[in-house]
Amino acid sequence: MVSSLFNDTLLVNTQSHDYPIIITQNSDMGAQIAPYIRGKQVLIVTNDTVAPLYLEPLQTTLSHDFDVAVCVLPDGEQYKNQDSINQIYDVLMTHHFNRDVTLVALGGGVVGDMTGFAAASFMRGVDFIQIPTTLLSQVDSSVGGKTGINHPKGKNMIGAFWQPRMVLADMSTLTTLPARELSAGLAEVIKYALIMDADFLTWLEEKLPAMMALDLAVLGEAVKRCCSYKAKVVAQDEREAGQRALLNFGHTFGHVIETHEGYGNWLHGEAVAAGMVQAAVLSEMLGWLNQSDVIRIKNVLAQANLPTTPPLIATETALGLMGHDKKVKRGQIRLILLKSLGEAVLTTEFATEQLRDVLTPATC
Repeated sequence: MVSSLFNDTLLVNTQSHDYPIIITQNSDMGAQIAPYIRGKQVLIVTNDTVAPLYLEPLQTTLSHDFDVAVCVLPDGEQYKNQDSINQIYDVLMTHHFNRDVTLVALGGGVVGDMTGFAAASFMRGVDFIQIPTTLLSQVDSSVGGKTGINHPKGKNMIGAFWQPRMVLADMSTLTTLPARELSAGLAEVIKYALIMDADFLTWLEEKLPAMMALDLAVLGEAVKRCCSYKAKVVAQDEREAGQRALLNFGHTFGHVIETHEGYGNWLHGEAVAAGMVQAAVLSEMLGWLNQSDVIRIKNVLAQANLPTTPPLIATETALGLMGHDKKVKRGQIRLILLKSLGEAVLTTEFATEQLRDVLTPATC
């Protein structure tokens, strides 16, 4: 592990409000976020994996100036549901917190999504701050204001757009991340290269070994680049009316895997990795990519220890699950595909039979 320091700040501009993404390491988390807390009440939401690692110093620092409560949820995608949201509400109500409260999400994407949704809905909207502790949440879910929970019939089907007051991405938290979770985050990093910047793909092919060896400076640079890409998209399309949908490359296929296999059995990044290959294969069928492009995509995902083939799912079952995707419009499935490496498009320009062929695992 390399200990080179990395410190940078980006600004996200949205119609709701502007907010910073602070990318750093070895920070005093409480001191970093305190200036962005407008009231005197704070609820830290975390899970039982992250809490033993980072909760105590954060809570101690904030307790000097704020009335602090804690909600510790069970860890796992399977708990991203209304029961967990109710646990957050219960703590807020028990402590008689009001509209001055700030919710702090300390954890990965599941904690961030649920905390944001609780903040969006409690008293019709209160402040929240993101402290993402996984690579996946640092480059993706903590930025842009998408919040929500899963439904047994579909992932992220219940939620709201609610922007955080700020995002603190501390690279040091990645040193406690299991290797499988790090790889899952790399799937989203690779996604940005495939949809927005072919040169970034070349950079990743060179830097992936250093990232997987927890070189925090290289990881910090990757997080900065990914957040910069996403910030530009969110500034143009906060509520996913158009261009922002491109950030879901691989997700429509991936959500089928997550829903079918049971939330948490395939990590989100693992499902997205396999889904990106399926999307790439369909792009090749349409003549937009060539075979060497698809092989290159598979190779970079494999280099990151990510799956490149989906589990066995009956074609009709997969199509049925796709029908619940948020990008379905007027009953028609829309997919994000690649016109070329570094250029994505939201399209319906594919035949149903082509999609059926791709949903057969042997095709990929």
